[in-house]
Amino acid sequence: MISANPTIMVVEDEIIIGMHISETLTDLGYQVTDIIASGEEAIERAAELKPDLILMDIILDGSINGTQAAKAIRESLNIPVVYLTAHTDKFTLNLAKETVPFGYVVKPFTERELYTAIEMALARYQAETEVRKALEAEKELNQLKSRFISMVSHEFRTPLFTILLSAGLLEKYRFQWAEDKKLTHIHRIQEAVTHMTGLLEDVLVIGQAEAGKIEVNPNPLDLKHFCEVLTEEMQLTADNGQQIILVCPDFPANTLLKLDEKILRHILGNLLSNAIKYSPAKGQIWFELLWENETVIFQVKDEGIGIPLEDQTRIFEPFHRASNVSTIPGTGLGLSIVKKFLELHGGEIFMKSELAVGTEFTIKLPRNQVEPN
Repeated sequence: MISANPTIMVVEDEIIIGMHISETLTDLGYQVTDIIASGEEAIERAAELKPDLILMDIILDGSINGTQAAKAIRESLNIPVVYLTAHTDKFTLNLAKETVPFGYVVKPFTERELYTAIEMALARYQAETEVRKALEAEKELNQLKSRFISMVSHEFRTPLFTILLSAGLLEKYRFQWAEDKKLTHIHRIQEAVTHMTGLLEDVLVIGQAEAGKIEVNPNPLDLKHFCEVLTEEMQLTADNGQQIILVCPDFPANTLLKLDEKILRHILGNLLSNAIKYSPAKGQIWFELLWENETVIFQVKDEGIGIPLEDQTRIFEPFHRASNVSTIPGTGLGLSIVKKFLELHGGEIFMKSELAVGTEFTIKLPRNQVEPN
C-alpha cells in the first residue's frame, strides 16, 4: 500500500544532480529516503528502506548498472522503478524495456514531467497490487473449496455408507432379527447422523467466525472447577486408556474469571480431544492451568504422533490436516475454530511439536475482570 506521502529513493552517481532531484521531490511533497551512487548500494538500501518508488539512473558507478539493479530490486522486493536518465539510444532503451520499468524520464526534465511520471507509476503499481491481491485471494478460496470438497467426500462417505447399510439390513431382516440386533443397527444410524451433524456444525461455526457473526457472552466462571469438570468429562471419552492429568499449581482458589463458558469448553475440549485421538493407548496427557502476571495460561501436552514440520505453519488453516494422520478421522476444522474463538476473547495460541514425541498447545488469555467468589 502506497503511503499518503510517498517515499522515494534516488539512485544517481552525480551528487549535485542527485541533490537537485531530491530538492525537487521535496518541493513536490514526496519524502526522499536516500541518495545512492551505485547499483550495489541501491539493492542493499532498497531492502533496508523499502521506499514506495525508486528513481534510477541507468549509467552508474560500480559493476552493476541501473537496469541490473532495477531488475534485482523488482524481483526481490517488487518496488516500482522509474528511470531518470540522459540516455535515449536504442541499446539503452532496449536494456530498460527488458526490466519492465514503471516510467522513463529523460534529462533534462521539467518538474511537471517528473511529477506526472511518478504519479502514473504509483497509480499503476497500486492497481497491479490490487489485482495481485485479488488473484491471491481467489487462489486461496479455490484451495479452500478443494480442501472442503475433499473433507466432505472423505468424512461423509463412511457414515453415509453405515446409514445405507444398516437401513438396508433392517428393511431386509426386520421380521427375522431379535430386538437387540435391530437396536444395534438403529444405534449405528444414530451415531452416523450425530457424526455428520457435528461436521456440518463445525462448517457453520467456521463460516460464522469468518463473517464475525459469533457473539461472546462472558460470565463469571470458576476456572479451576471448570477445568476439573472438563477433565472428568474428557476422561470418559479416552477409550484407549489414555490418562488426562490436570495440574493447577498455585492457582488461586475461589476466583471467578469472566469468560464465555461455551466457547472456552469448545476450545479446551477440542485440544484435549485431539490429544486423546493422536496419543498412543494408555498414554498420558497433561492439562495445566497457570497464572502468569496478567495472563491466564492453559497448556495441553500429549505423547502422540506429533505434527510434521512442513504442516506446522498451516495447522490452523480450515480443512488442513497433517500429512501423518493416516486413517485417523477428522475434518481439519477444529484448530481453525479454536484460533477464531481465541481471537474473540483476545487470546493467543502457540504450538510446539516433534514427530513421535508429542505436541504441546499453549493458550494465553488476558486475566481481566477477575472477581472474588
